[in-house]
Amino acid sequence: MPVIEAEGLSKAFGKVRALEGLDLAVERGRVCALLGPNGAGKTTAIRILATLTRPDAGSARILGLDVVTQAVEVRRRIGLAGQHAAVDEDLTGRENLLILGLLHHLGRRAARARADALLTQFHLADTADRLVKGWSGGMRRRLDLIASLILDPPVLFLDEPTTGLDPSSRSEIWAAVRALTRAGTTVLLTTQYLDEADRLADDVVIIDDGRLLASGTSDELKDTVGARLDVVVDDVEDLSAARQVLEHWATSDLDVDVHRRRLTGPVAAGTVTLPELVRALDAAGVPTEDVAVRRPSLDEVFLDRIAAQRKENMA
Repeated sequence: MPVIEAEGLSKAFGKVRALEGLDLAVERGRVCALLGPNGAGKTTAIRILATLTRPDAGSARILGLDVVTQAVEVRRRIGLAGQHAAVDEDLTGRENLLILGLLHHLGRRAARARADALLTQFHLADTADRLVKGWSGGMRRRLDLIASLILDPPVLFLDEPTTGLDPSSRSEIWAAVRALTRAGTTVLLTTQYLDEADRLADDVVIIDDGRLLASGTSDELKDTVGARLDVVVDDVEDLSAARQVLEHWATSDLDVDVHRRRLTGPVAAGTVTLPELVRALDAAGVPTEDVAVRRPSLDEVFLDRIAAQRKENMA
């Protein structure tokens, strides 16, 4: 049974359809990145799964518990960090966590012990007794993340956890999330940073207009787009011969840049390796300056799926 599961989730706000039949499944101990353009329905999906919004149709379960009929039980098993830090800047980091622990009925001793453990685990113990208003943005965001872990939840929802952070602070958040999943926590996150999803997520789900467009691992999604051949020849006169070699694998017309002596074109994933391409060019007597078989980035996959869906909608 998936830890996070949704079937046919739909939600409208007036005339705006935020979700329309969304399906989702996330296995235990995995990070799933939910991607989509602004207004695609990502935050609405998170809010429904976290019991903050009721769906108009469909169903969702966390650890087998229905998010509508068993909302109280679901809340005891999840953590949520929203788009904006929810910590009190006029308190110290330790005080923020202690108060949260007391609000969750941990008891003073247990709440203090849990706060100390989290501050140590996420390398904030040295600054724990300073007012949060004096912390860096990355440190405050990290505190917000660990605040969602005060009850050690098996499921964690992160809504754009690194928005506005510098690269160093983003790396700190990534390391924290990886540590959680190694311990068995299941994470569903939304992000606008495609490189973040590529590096951090085990599974990727792309949605637009509240509908599922694609899902799979990053590598699986990249394979659906294919790869790209890129060859720079030594002499412009060799472009014709190089073109004949590349056309053997290319799935559409090649782009030819005479001034740069470059040919590029798409190829189906797995149909040619770099050594094969180099050998074919050598056999054709084509001297080259550079040869590459480049896989698409997750950004390219994302844009390809969004463009294809919108073209289909216009048809």
